[in-house]
Amino acid sequence: MSGTPLRKRRLGASALDVSIVGLGGNNFGGRIDLAATSRVVHKAIELGINLIDTADSYGNRGGSEEELGRVLGDKRKQIVLATKFGMPMDDTGGLKGASRSYIMRAVEASLRRLNTDWIDLYQLHQPDPQTAIEETLRALDDLVRAGKVRFIGCSNLSAQQIVEAQEMARRHGLTAFVSCQDEYSLLVRDIERELGPTAKAFGLSILPYFPLASGMLTGKYKRGAALPPGSRLLKNARHAQRFASERNWRVVGELEAFAASRDHTLLELALGWLLRDSVVASVIAGATTPAQVEQNVRAAGWTLSPEDLAEIDRITL
Repeated sequence: MSGTPLRKRRLGASALDVSIVGLGGNNFGGRIDLAATSRVVHKAIELGINLIDTADSYGNRGGSEEELGRVLGDKRKQIVLATKFGMPMDDTGGLKGASRSYIMRAVEASLRRLNTDWIDLYQLHQPDPQTAIEETLRALDDLVRAGKVRFIGCSNLSAQQIVEAQEMARRHGLTAFVSCQDEYSLLVRDIERELGPTAKAFGLSILPYFPLASGMLTGKYKRGAALPPGSRLLKNARHAQRFASERNWRVVGELEAFAASRDHTLLELALGWLLRDSVVASVIAGATTPAQVEQNVRAAGWTLSPEDLAEIDRITL
């Protein structure tokens, strides 16, 4: 595949420029094996993707980070490597959260699994109601000062929690979040009400996850047809129940017709639409094959007109 290089955008107030399509590591160490992970990662790097996003909990708690650590090798320096902490890492509920003691333990475990001396973007995976945000931010600030983490981000925080965290960081001179990673797609636009405007007000970039709504926006699922073997919706009944709703089938059908009438695919519409707003620095898309990585990179090229955007609003809102 040839063509123009994959564009980059600055990640919030950081010094990081990230490719507008990122690679999600949710499949590594779980849905696909080491060899398949290696093929996907190397294809992504070859095509100009420089943001790889994972979490300590992905791949059955640690598998995704371990596989990335084995696969990246000397390509590590080319990558903006992002991971997360905070989700349960054991069955008892003892290993989770955002307390200082837990963060210090979690970061060392992630660095070891990732086979690296530093994490470019270390993200709080979910709010921790048991820990004051000041304690979390002070711990993360210490990691930045120690050189183990370059920048910090958050995920799944409410708009109000982001306001509190950013103001706390400013007041105490602590490292502040540069990004928030949240669910955002043509089928799930909830963050536009509060979180999106809040991110803009504080200069944070948004990193959408589930940008393809568990595959509903790829065009591979057809209403009334059997789900493809190995597909995410077939393997995950909770996602299937949530995404394959009557409303979503209707919207997807209209969006597919809209894209086709303009000689584009549904996938191109899904990614191009998210990238219409510069607050979105990179769309994090998972992949299980090099071909999917190529499709995702190719799909990011459609720039939508104001008329297109108005029609999409009519269909999806």
